[in-house]
Amino acid sequence: MLEFRQPQHFDFEQCLTYLQRSEQELLHQIIDHQLYKAVKVAGETFLLKVFATEKKLKVEILQGQLTAQREIFICKYIKQMFDLDRDLKPFYELAQSDPILQRLVESYSGYRIVGIPDLFESLTWAIIGQQINLTFAYTLKKRFVQHFGEKVIWQGKEFWIYPEHSAVAQLTVTDLRTLQFSQRKAEYIIGVAKLFQSGELSQKKLHKLDFPIVERELMSIRGVGQWTAHYVMMRSFNWPDAFPVADIGLHRALENQLAGKRPTIPEIQKLAKHWKGWEAYATFYLWRSLYD
Repeated sequence: MLEFRQPQHFDFEQCLTYLQRSEQELLHQIIDHQLYKAVKVAGETFLLKVFATEKKLKVEILQGQLTAQREIFICKYIKQMFDLDRDLKPFYELAQSDPILQRLVESYSGYRIVGIPDLFESLTWAIIGQQINLTFAYTLKKRFVQHFGEKVIWQGKEFWIYPEHSAVAQLTVTDLRTLQFSQRKAEYIIGVAKLFQSGELSQKKLHKLDFPIVERELMSIRGVGQWTAHYVMMRSFNWPDAFPVADIGLHRALENQLAGKRPTIPEIQKLAKHWKGWEAYATFYLWRSLYD
């Protein structure tokens, strides 16, 4: 059993709400307020059960042989997934003087950015979601995972693992087109997989770089614009100042908060001046308001 101290301003149930936003999600299951997730660590498949007690976040290993190195990986994965090392006190203090955020932090206290620790997954998932509604994005993701991912069977239930870049790099555009991916998205996803396969792109390399350099490196990839780059920087790098300002969900949430007036991007940028350093958290809390 692995244990983590729950930081101040952390509510596991609020994070589970985000993880339950689509019934089509395959990459985890939530059963009786517990998160079940399969991950691959150095070629070994693990099934994790994550749950909260009064003061601890605990991870039970249901499948997989734990070694010291694998334990380090899993601990890092869970910390990144729930942004456990983040001190949210400055964000909460900032929010108290912001008319939009004040209401949100009171309603969703303890909510944290739920990350996607694997860079290949977050990049390709962001590409899948470009310019389509969330429901169809999840439909494509489900087909992608079921055709090219792996699954763990435990007590009669299936737990899926996202496709590895090595497998996706071998696909053809036709393989994805048959799943209703557009020509461009198929090309972009396979292209990203090949960059990982060749070593030109890696999470380890990018994690050593500063924010503007990572932004530039990501945006140099075919199919990755500013929205995709900042979405990935928010969810795979845990940068609190990443800001996918063009996100449609962000615009809809702000429209709700502003009594039916959808703001323009310049107006959002003006609002966000008060969120400086915490734009990603402001965005995530606004997204959360859409799930009520």
